[in-house]
Amino acid sequence: MNFSVVITTYNRLDLLKRAIESALSQTVACETIVADDCSTDGTQEYVTRLQESMRKQGDDRLIYHRNASNLGHSLTMNAGVKMARGEWIKPLDDDDYLAQNCIEEMSQAIALRPQAVICSCQAAQVDAQEVELSCTPKTGPGKAFYIPQEDIHYGMLLEMVPFGTPVQVAFRKNIFWQAGGWDSRFDGNCDDIDSWIKIAQFGDAVFLNQCLSYRTIWPGAYNHRFSVQKRMDTNILMKQKIHTLVNQKYHDDRPEIKDVRDYLKLHWSFVSLKQGQFLSTIVTAFPAIFSFTAWKLLVKAILFRHKPWTAQNKLFAKYADELFSQSPELLNSEQKWRTHHNILDVLKDFQVSERRPMLKKIKFWHILKLKSQVIFSSEHRPISKYVDRNRDKSENRHNKIALQLDTNINILDNLYQFIQTHQKENLPQVKVVRAYIQLRWSWAAIKQKKLISGIKIAFPAIFSIPAWRIFFAAIESDYREKRHNKIRKLVLIDD
Repeated sequence: MNFSVVITTYNRLDLLKRAIESALSQTVACETIVADDCSTDGTQEYVTRLQESMRKQGDDRLIYHRNASNLGHSLTMNAGVKMARGEWIKPLDDDDYLAQNCIEEMSQAIALRPQAVICSCQAAQVDAQEVELSCTPKTGPGKAFYIPQEDIHYGMLLEMVPFGTPVQVAFRKNIFWQAGGWDSRFDGNCDDIDSWIKIAQFGDAVFLNQCLSYRTIWPGAYNHRFSVQKRMDTNILMKQKIHTLVNQKYHDDRPEIKDVRDYLKLHWSFVSLKQGQFLSTIVTAFPAIFSFTAWKLLVKAILFRHKPWTAQNKLFAKYADELFSQSPELLNSEQKWRTHHNILDVLKDFQVSERRPMLKKIKFWHILKLKSQVIFSSEHRPISKYVDRNRDKSENRHNKIALQLDTNINILDNLYQFIQTHQKENLPQVKVVRAYIQLRWSWAAIKQKKLISGIKIAFPAIFSIPAWRIFFAAIESDYREKRHNKIRKLVLIDD
């Protein structure tokens, strides 16, 4: 496939030069189109001069288009795409730029999924001096993955599928026009998101867990022109569009559009509050502030954004096998397979740095995310010596919750000792970890309406503040994993 990079610009020649250079210096040669919205700062002279210089060297990759009058961001993008000869379009604002291998990496991933109509990558946010401020998080497994078309809009509705800004996205040219191009009613304020929503009706989406683009954060950005109220109204309109496009199989699971609107009002009321607009905060939040469902959606969105995706790595299988070799007496052949996958689930929450092939700083509560099933057989010796709950052995034998608690504590002790040999920092005291396990299983008992058992198991762990911290962090981690598993994210290129 071939790509065209379409750069929209208006009176930002200094920034435009950087964007053009990043497009022309790609490791895979691609056409570069500068779509100028009638600039008055010498943009035309600079680009035509560069164009002539390149043509003298036999290079006709740079194309220049100039609007007869100032038409706005959306119509300028449409004009640039009309001139493109590439099968795929990579949009680029003049204040952003690309990594040299952006087009190459996108091309390789797209080739593995011919049904794809849209592609997105990670982006670094940089300041005016190109100092990196942050990077958008990973959104799924592997180096590249795809989401089937029927899952996309449900994922977008619940903010599990973030395509991002134009600097992150590429799309098929023919599908762009089939979807209607960019709508000038949203000029500079969600015209891109509106387009992603429409394009996603026609095929799969490919995502790359690689930082291949750079977005400049500065006061001159286009989106700073809009008020909080206008941005909120447009955001609600986008969600309404997505809501109607959610595949039939998700209809029973999607929230009501009224609750989605209320959730967005709560979100934007907090944006107003952060900007010191107290009257606007009150007006925006009312009456959404009384919606319990809206608050639930807001909390879930915050939890989901809090931490990037952590995908299973081959490194974890190595650690699991090493743990088995250290404790072979714990497992029989039937149980080993089940336990192996359970331990991989635990170990996958290690953060592995791509820049440094070593374990990063561990948050221990992620290691403790053990499943609620009994991994070892019920004949495995009870570990009552670890936790004093004043329970006799007969209760141990007949109380399933207590047996599961003992089993998890035993697994935990083995994992704890194992982790100490690999990473000794940031490990809480063993008594705190055991208290956390008691809280976890006390909650399981209460959910099964076994109130007395829940109270017995919880005491005295209920008084441990560090254990409660781990408990709530583990719940948050569990929720993020369940949320990620709601839609299909299928690996194209493994790590």
